[in-house]
Amino acid sequence: MRSIKLSALMFLLPALLGTAAASHAANPQKKEYLSDAEADKIRDAGASGPRIKLFAAFAGDRIKKLQYEFAHLDSTDEKRTNRINALINGYSGCVDDAADLVELGINQQEDIREGVKALQARLKESLPYLQDLAAKGPERETYKDNLDDAIESTQDASKDVDRATKEMAPPPVRRKPS
Repeated sequence: MRSIKLSALMFLLPALLGTAAASHAANPQKKEYLSDAEADKIRDAGASGPRIKLFAAFAGDRIKKLQYEFAHLDSTDEKRTNRINALINGYSGCVDDAADLVELGINQQEDIREGVKALQARLKESLPYLQDLAAKGPERETYKDNLDDAIESTQDASKDVDRATKEMAPPPVRRKPS
């Protein structure tokens, strides 16, 4: 009796695991740092260029929220440290994903110029703020590791963007009809 149950289990287990894997592959997971609305916008954007612009905008939103958190310090708020770390991690995730899309866009020879310009502007704006925060931000020890990662992500993405601007094919030249 026991061997029948064991052999039945051996046949059912792969079937169950296969079904779980298939349902997981059919429903790709949303990035944990994106809201449902942001994830929908990314999904609906389609091509890499518009997605890069969206990730750059979302990174900017995280920086604005971070600035708000530091402008409204409340020593009695116990969850503030978690919010700050989540915002910094969200910023890093957006920057990393945008940089990945830059690489993908170059490899697939997509027109990503507008997205690259938006990301480049966001990175130039965000890096000095993050570096200043690392140098003299309040309660730095509570978010230092995440902030160091965000600075590194920003610097890496800046290098990718600089390389992309050199590697992208020039825009098509429009000729005037004679």
